[in-house]
Amino acid sequence: MAKKPTKTTTLQSPYNFNNKWEELLENKEFIKVFLSDVLEDYIVRQRWYGGKASKLKYIELAEYFRIQQHGEVYYGLILEVNFVEAFYQHYFLPIAFVSDENFAKDDRILPISIQNQEGFIIDAINLEAFRKVVFERILTAIPKDKTRVSYHKSDLFKDCKYQTSRFMGLEQSNTSIVYNEQYVLKFFRRIYADRNPDYEMSRFLSDKKDYKNTPAYLGSIQIKDSDNTNITIGLMQQMVENEGDAWDYMLKELHKVFSNLEYKNIAISKLPNTEDFGRLEITDVPAQIIDWVGLNIFLKIQTLAKRTAEMHIALGSEFEDTAFTPSHFNGDYEVWLKNRLLYQFQNRLNTIENSLHKLDGLALELANEFLEKKNLIRKRFVDFDWTKLKGERIRVHGDYHLGQVLVKDDDFYILDFEGEPESTIRDRKVKQPPLKDIAGLFRSFHYAIYATIFNNLDLYKQEQEELFEAGEVLYRYLKSVFLGTYVSNVQEANLNIGYNQERIFLLKYAMLEKAIYELGYELNSRPRWAVIPLKGISNIINS
Repeated sequence: MAKKPTKTTTLQSPYNFNNKWEELLENKEFIKVFLSDVLEDYIVRQRWYGGKASKLKYIELAEYFRIQQHGEVYYGLILEVNFVEAFYQHYFLPIAFVSDENFAKDDRILPISIQNQEGFIIDAINLEAFRKVVFERILTAIPKDKTRVSYHKSDLFKDCKYQTSRFMGLEQSNTSIVYNEQYVLKFFRRIYADRNPDYEMSRFLSDKKDYKNTPAYLGSIQIKDSDNTNITIGLMQQMVENEGDAWDYMLKELHKVFSNLEYKNIAISKLPNTEDFGRLEITDVPAQIIDWVGLNIFLKIQTLAKRTAEMHIALGSEFEDTAFTPSHFNGDYEVWLKNRLLYQFQNRLNTIENSLHKLDGLALELANEFLEKKNLIRKRFVDFDWTKLKGERIRVHGDYHLGQVLVKDDDFYILDFEGEPESTIRDRKVKQPPLKDIAGLFRSFHYAIYATIFNNLDLYKQEQEELFEAGEVLYRYLKSVFLGTYVSNVQEANLNIGYNQERIFLLKYAMLEKAIYELGYELNSRPRWAVIPLKGISNIINS
């Protein structure tokens, strides 16, 4: 029972609980106090909180469990955040009690006192002692752990002991801890009643298929909820020393390319173009393009294509685990796909109709074209006919773009297999054509080209429209060089991605889907950039 301190007490905390810390979560009064406005205020300030666009109604404690070792106890909470708009999300929050007044000043959740010991409830990830417990529980995990909180480790995670830990920083939706400057433990914040795809894919690729160009799987933490469903709350991987992600790398390279227009006195209108979605070796790229762009960016695109192909070959090579065995297209997939895309398309259509006042120039012109051709775009989605498709569907990355790729020396490492943030956990696990990932990457190339133009407009002497024209030529060559390497690699490994026209159809279909997905974000967050997905949509519907 919580007792409000009397006026004579020296306690500053509003509540004193007589339970021991180890029994505190059994106290209903504590739960009531903890789930108050104080927690709501704390949650909405966190970077990993994904409900900022909605109105929070109340928070419930869905589950709690202990994370403990040798009598050292912390609590893991599964919080159900309910919204006024009649939906909810679940979040993982580990908590600890600290009494040091100088500790975690910016990350306190609730001031309380326990058995007259004043202190604060904090997010336990701030506490080194908690981070050490989690590390050691994974390191000492037993095979086939059947307990409610189960720890797993791979054969690679051995012969080490805890030394240091720190926040990795920069992340939005999760929290990652770097251990001993060698390992990374990702705590999933928003969670789902199922195993996380990032865990499944990472373990499958590195542990089962020995795919080298993703951070090696080392271990994980799962909990069983009251419905006996496995929920992933942590994923431990090898840390990949790197020079940053491929997005930043590409922006630097593309800035050199656009600077060359002036430096090499390139006549944009005379640049030779190439077939869209063709397949090129670097030796097929015209000398004028090589003179302008240089060899390096094309060589890197080839390497990225090879690593992507190897990932898909590994994902398509399983014949025992049904979660990963390749499947053919069928009517169920077609219905699922069309329902999803037509719903998303209608949503974006409403958004663009309400956002025309935010646009001008080329963006406004393309937005009007989008509205004029809405029936044509809708028909593109409806025209998906599974009976004409001969390729296979496999588990794919699902949210593949340059920001999900690390650069190391002259190589690339692929990470973050959680899937599209707007998709349900089940949708993220649906087997898709591998070209869906390629479509995501191609849209990322398009973004990188336009972002380079927007970010450096005052440094280039050409008009924006001229730069867009040059960018579109470059975009075609990047896609074609990528496809030249990717298609030959997957075909050599007998991964069936369909015949040529089927591949082009699937690429255009998935790129149209991706550009329409992007359009909603840009119109709501940065209308100036809406020209990028609008141009992507225009390219496809006019091809």
